Amino acid sequence: MSNQRKRNFQIEAFKHRVVMDPKYAEKTWNILEHAINEIYNHNASGLSFEELYRNAYNMVLHKFGEKLYTGLVATMTAHLKEIARFIESTQGGSFLEEMNRKWNDHNKALQMIRDILMYMDRTYIPNAQKTPVHELGLNLWRENVIYSTKIRTRLLNTLLELVQSERAGEVIDRGLMRNITKMLMDLGPSVYGQEFENHFLQVSAEFYSVESQKFIECCDCGDYLEKVERRLNEEIDRVSHYLDPRTEKKITNVVEKEMIENHILRLIHMENSGLVNMLCDDKYEDMGRMYNLFSRVTDGLLKIREVMTSHIRETGKDLVTDPERLKDPVEYVQRLLDEKDKYDKIINLAFSNNKLFQNALNSSFEYFINLNPRSPEFISLFVDDKLRKGLKGVSEDDIEITLDKVMMLFRYLQEKDVFEKYYKQHLAKRLLSGKTVSDDAERSLIVKLKTECGYQFTSKLEGMFTDMKTSTDTIRGFYASHPELGDGPTLTVQVLTTGSWPTQSSVTCNLPAEISALCEKFRSYYLGTHTGRRLSWQTNMGTADLKATFGKGQKHELNVSTYQMCVIMLFNNADRLSYKEIEQATEIPASDLKRCLQSLALVKGRNVLRKEPMSKDVGEEDAFFVNDKFSSKLYKVKIGTVVAQKETEPEKQETRQRVEEDRKPQIEAAIVRIMKSRKQIDHNNLIAEVTKQLQSRFLANPTEVKKRIESLIERDFLERDDSDRKLYRYLA
Repeated sequence: MSNQRKRNFQIEAFKHRVVMDPKYAEKTWNILEHAINEIYNHNASGLSFEELYRNAYNMVLHKFGEKLYTGLVATMTAHLKEIARFIESTQGGSFLEEMNRKWNDHNKALQMIRDILMYMDRTYIPNAQKTPVHELGLNLWRENVIYSTKIRTRLLNTLLELVQSERAGEVIDRGLMRNITKMLMDLGPSVYGQEFENHFLQVSAEFYSVESQKFIECCDCGDYLEKVERRLNEEIDRVSHYLDPRTEKKITNVVEKEMIENHILRLIHMENSGLVNMLCDDKYEDMGRMYNLFSRVTDGLLKIREVMTSHIRETGKDLVTDPERLKDPVEYVQRLLDEKDKYDKIINLAFSNNKLFQNALNSSFEYFINLNPRSPEFISLFVDDKLRKGLKGVSEDDIEITLDKVMMLFRYLQEKDVFEKYYKQHLAKRLLSGKTVSDDAERSLIVKLKTECGYQFTSKLEGMFTDMKTSTDTIRGFYASHPELGDGPTLTVQVLTTGSWPTQSSVTCNLPAEISALCEKFRSYYLGTHTGRRLSWQTNMGTADLKATFGKGQKHELNVSTYQMCVIMLFNNADRLSYKEIEQATEIPASDLKRCLQSLALVKGRNVLRKEPMSKDVGEEDAFFVNDKFSSKLYKVKIGTVVAQKETEPEKQETRQRVEEDRKPQIEAAIVRIMKSRKQIDHNNLIAEVTKQLQSRFLANPTEVKKRIESLIERDFLERDDSDRKLYRYLA
């Protein structure tokens, strides 16, 4: 076995040459051509696809791929030309249906042909760099059917007419439309664009240009916008049903340009129905529609914002400069709050809480509130009114809402220190008269002010509350150390720290003897328990409760001011007194005395005194006597002092002067802080920095800043540069 030789096998070519049938290619192609014709004629059921595949395979294998490919092109072209002639001859509305049917037939035929010629598709076509069978079928359909001169224009016009009919409200076969547009898309993006989309957009632009002109002539702004919204939704719906999704952006741009952008100013300013009218009448739905539509076009929202800002500033300016509206500060501030609520609601419901609009609203309010120099005073008076009586019976949550709204107006004030001055005065009166509705509400507002402006702003206000509590303990200690005072008049004293409370000129008046003695005892007690302190009585800020018996024995308890008490008690020892005698006996300042006598003698239902001669004003020649006929249903009768709620002109000037004086050290402190950190700075930058640092409290006047700089130079805090007089240096 091992000796056997190994045999080597070798395969050799035939000794004789194999001769191919010279008509092989022609015969095989005829079989395949017949099959293709049968497929197009819907007779494919009798064909053997396996045999046909093998024939095509052999042709390619024997290097007849070129013949097979050119034969395929010629056969398909012939069939498609026939199909094109058939579609051209179709009459009326069945044109698209026939086109769709033939397209579907062509696709089915193409699938079968592709299966038969799969080997050619995989080998010959890539090597010869020919178009694959399926793509070839689409290209031939495009060239022979779609680009046929008689079909091309007719197809476009038919599609555009159907779209136009649908826009006019007619019902069309959307399924058929979808099939045709999908056919164009399948033939390539450029085919869909050139054969339909570009023309569709152009015709649409013309249509909407004409329609917008027609609508704008006959509709008001709200109706017009409603129609635009409906048209936009229709176009979006149309795209979703039978157009290329990428067409949506293009067609909506056309509608937006023709129906909104080209008429934007006319719509906003439309007489009796434009944006201003919508704002005035709270047309939230119309404004919301305008916002949504205008947000789709360039600068649309900016245009809305401009008109809204202009309108708010105009109406706000009218509100704060109208002399009639300035007569009642509480009503004035309430109107401001109502305006703010109104526009907050509009921005929330119609303008999607857009920051652009919120900022515009805030800047508008800041602009017109500061046009009225009395706004800080009026806001403080509004708070005073609410905390005295306006919040009685109101829930804590509602109180917080009201205070938050006030704080919102406070933020708009440029002169917050002026508000602080008035607020301090009004708070002092509320605390001293015991007229505050809720200590919690008072403290809540102070916390809000502290959060907004810092500790320095509210430290004195908090000191006022501390004084009130300390005074309660002090008076309790006073009576505990003087048990013998139980039967006489009762004295309640509030000891106020000078720096914390509004500065009052110390006006003395002659108190009744029994009260004066009691005051002296308190003074001795207080100074005995506190060393190094001084007491000065503020009689103009006090109140008293008096028990009075009138002519027929009617008894009443009168709640009066300290000045009124001094006047009434004089009549215990006299039946009739002249103005001069009262003035001499009490030494009350003339203006206060006149107001005091007015409230005692001239207010109906409170006139415990009578005067001669009877007139509306108190004169220096008048005489006064007790009104024996005084009667009231109430046992306790409160007699208020006739006062102006707002400041008089001289008082206003005095407050303004005090504010200006208080600002000086603040401006100087800011200058020193800046110079300390910068060491040297030029004049303009220093003014800008000081203004920026102080803007949370007030708007610094550049002239005043300049004066403060000069003052600091004189006191050797700063110096001017020798070469550049506008440059300042800090002197440590």
